[in-house]
Amino acid sequence: MSDDTTLRHPQDASRISLHEDYEVRYWTHKWGVTKEELAAAVNAVGRGADAVARHLGKDERS
Repeated sequence: MSDDTTLRHPQDASRISLHEDYEVRYWTHKWGVTKEELAAAVNAVGRGADAVARHLGKDERS
């Protein structure tokens, strides 16, 4: 079953998907970064939201 794109946040907030536009919008807005910065962080540390947040110097809960 595909993701419901009417959602404003990821269904699994512990993982980041760069393949879903609405997820990219969610994470870039949440952390105030560009799509390129988000992609670079995911490429550097993997898809785990906590690891990406740490890599970006962001609070995981914000």
